[in-house]
Amino acid sequence: MAKKSPRKVDGWKSKQWYSIVTPEMMGQQEIGETPASDPKLLMGRVIEITLGDVTNDMSKQNVKLSLMIDQVGGDSAYTKFMGHELTRDYLRSLVKRQTSMITSYMDVTTKDGYTIRVKPTCFTIKRAKSSQITAIRQIMTMIVLRRAKQLDFNTFIQDAVLGKLSAQIYRDVKGVYPLRRVEMLKTRVLSEPAGIEKPIILEPEVSAEPVATDSEVNAEAT
Repeated sequence: MAKKSPRKVDGWKSKQWYSIVTPEMMGQQEIGETPASDPKLLMGRVIEITLGDVTNDMSKQNVKLSLMIDQVGGDSAYTKFMGHELTRDYLRSLVKRQTSMITSYMDVTTKDGYTIRVKPTCFTIKRAKSSQITAIRQIMTMIVLRRAKQLDFNTFIQDAVLGKLSAQIYRDVKGVYPLRRVEMLKTRVLSEPAGIEKPIILEPEVSAEPVATDSEVNAEAT
């Protein structure tokens, strides 16, 4: 008679579920759950979510946010902002024939010492001349550099992601050449100032095992 194979341990039962919490600048909202057998395994895990999911505004689904877990306390995993970018479909919809897409890349330092790579872009109504493109790029660069020096990290990121910085560029550039739209295509945090607190892990309290959502079960299965 064939021997029975050892019974497999259910992987889900060996894991703790943690609520993912947005950074303080985004209201520390719970945006989902993620499993881990050890809280240390959560550190550095990158979460992608849209701005629409955070703000409950479906018109902002075209903005993707990258958040990284850097602190675990109890059954909560806290994140910090790492960058954002526009979705490819939305970017393609902005590019039109016989118009100019004028982009500037720059690394800026905020008032409190964060270094961020920023990619502001202007979309013109018609094709601009090379001299106009140069002038537009110079204005964009000057505005972003100046605002970074004036603002702390949280405020600068909010202005960049929510459109306030784009609106200022639009106002200052439209006198040089008519614009159709201004967007911050991408931001990425390159470095933090010295003295930032190191990641923290607090042992979770013993609690009833949470129920996995369908999306998490499907993700684990793949």
